[in-house]
Amino acid sequence: MEILHYEFMRNALAAAVLVNIACGIVGTYVVIKRMVFISGGISHATFGGIGLGYFLGINPILAAIPFSILCALGIGIISKRTKVSEDTAIGIFWAVGMALGIIFINLTPGYAPNLFSYLFGNILTIPSFDLIIMLILDAVIIITVVLFHKEFSAMSFDEEFTTVVGVPNRILYLLLLCMIALSVVVMIRIVGIILVIALLTIPAAISRQFTYNITKLMFLSIFVGAVLTVGGLWLSYILNLASGATIILLLGAGFFISLFLKYLISLRRRRSVKTMKSNY
Repeated sequence: MEILHYEFMRNALAAAVLVNIACGIVGTYVVIKRMVFISGGISHATFGGIGLGYFLGINPILAAIPFSILCALGIGIISKRTKVSEDTAIGIFWAVGMALGIIFINLTPGYAPNLFSYLFGNILTIPSFDLIIMLILDAVIIITVVLFHKEFSAMSFDEEFTTVVGVPNRILYLLLLCMIALSVVVMIRIVGIILVIALLTIPAAISRQFTYNITKLMFLSIFVGAVLTVGGLWLSYILNLASGATIILLLGAGFFISLFLKYLISLRRRRSVKTMKSNY
């Protein structure tokens, strides 16, 4: 408990909870709609916003917010309104965003000292101002999902049906991409741009082993993600390892354990059914 006497550890624990609120909610839709690759494209394209923030002399997170949203909208609009396929649009924005980030950083006088933390994450260096940004972005995501929960759920499970009944799927799709972009910004300081896909998808993938109810899936994803993130943070402190990578490895271990538990549960159910049939 003595680690809680340090402000940077208190900030890290608060960030672990805040980031998993966004991940648990948005990650549920990402896993259900199989949008993992597009999430990776948005996260890497966001590096351009980080570089722009350094170039303009402002907080890189503040610069990354509009930049990531514009990239998400660009991917969605190009893939839906042109003959360019979605994976092609993702690859283009992925490469261009990373290139712009490098160019902006090269044009910035001096040295960018925190660049490594944006690429690979460092939850121990999060300042209080970034926590406020995370809290605001979480609030925006929660309000959006509450307002459009039924529409998002319907679109996630049967997009063709919702189109037939008049649900504006294209607008909802772009709105979902914007929420992914905001989630990416929330996660950048935790696990970095390169590892952001894991935190967005693994908690939801673990939770989906045990429930298909979308509301329960969101809450379970938030809980699982928060527990494993805090656990990874604690292990990184004890073992003196990189916090972002340790968190991801613990998430990965949790996923494989969930697969094993799911297998045991299924095996037990099959044996119970066989026993019941034999008794009759």
